[in-house]
Amino acid sequence: MHQPVATSQGAATSRVDTFRPRHLAPALAASARPGHPQLSYLSAVPRHMVHRAAIAEVFLTDAVRISEHGFLVAAQWPRDHALYSPGSDGTSDPLLFMETIRQSLVYLAHAYYDVPLNHRFIGLDSEFEITDPGALRIGGEPVPVVLEARWVWTGNRPPHRYGMRLEVVLTVGGQACGRGALHVVAVDDKRYAMLRGRGAKPRGVATTGSAPRPLQRANPAAVGRLRAKDCVLVRERADSPWQLLIDVEHPIYFDHPSDHVPLMVTLEGFRQLGHLLLHPGDTAPGAVHSLLGMEVDCLAFGELDAPIDLVVGERDVNAGTIRLTLHAMQGTTRLATCRARWGAAGPAAASTAHRVPVSSVA
Repeated sequence: MHQPVATSQGAATSRVDTFRPRHLAPALAASARPGHPQLSYLSAVPRHMVHRAAIAEVFLTDAVRISEHGFLVAAQWPRDHALYSPGSDGTSDPLLFMETIRQSLVYLAHAYYDVPLNHRFIGLDSEFEITDPGALRIGGEPVPVVLEARWVWTGNRPPHRYGMRLEVVLTVGGQACGRGALHVVAVDDKRYAMLRGRGAKPRGVATTGSAPRPLQRANPAAVGRLRAKDCVLVRERADSPWQLLIDVEHPIYFDHPSDHVPLMVTLEGFRQLGHLLLHPGDTAPGAVHSLLGMEVDCLAFGELDAPIDLVVGERDVNAGTIRLTLHAMQGTTRLATCRARWGAAGPAAASTAHRVPVSSVA
């Protein structure tokens, strides 16, 4: 594995607070694409460098610097995964891409920019889009991917607060097939406690979720999941709004203790609600639509001890593409807004389908 090179923060600091992530940078290293021979896939990076407790949940294998703020990041996506299972069209789960972006940002922050390991990372906004779903079709071995990444400082004020944004182009076999970005701030414990207020808990202390209620959990097939334990949609009655299930014992959603709802749990809730809306009844084993992209604005921390409603906003259909706007609400507080894009799934969607129940008792 290539060793990271530490750099000085001061010379690289700049303010780009007005930069908004809807026009992502082009590929950064097209000339280096064929095979990326300088990258290694022999082993995963250390788990603490991507803020993961379980080794099995680390997808990054290497990273190399190609310019002052340009990097190539290697990752290996599993052919199957307990949570990020292949779609009905035989392609890799798109949220694997978003998780890889998250791990890449955290790894580069620690390995190349000296962001302390004990700083807390807070997501501000994220996005991804799959531009060539066929390139993510799963074959006879795990999928080796490369992120061509560009680092941008945003309102950076080290050593107590680091503002950063990572913009990436996803390539598989040298072919660009997606783009994405993640914007976060990383703060020390003192500033984190000030931001969290009453919600702050000591580091490493497990926080329980809300008290058990008689809820109906969505049927896994109705939300595109294989296991009931991976469904994050629940509701009190058939006419009630869907809520985000907060299961702090889930080994992947809550890989380590947290005092708030993790970003990837919220994204999974948005994805599952979109699947449910677009496949009423649901169709199994083949879904008609697949998730192609998300833009998510994170506006507030999601507390673990109060219900979170997932609310449907706008729905737009244009040339076979469906765009959904969804909101996560905790009481009167809007936690996040998601603009998701769905398109027609691949050939597997034509499989013989049968209807399954929308929900079951949790």
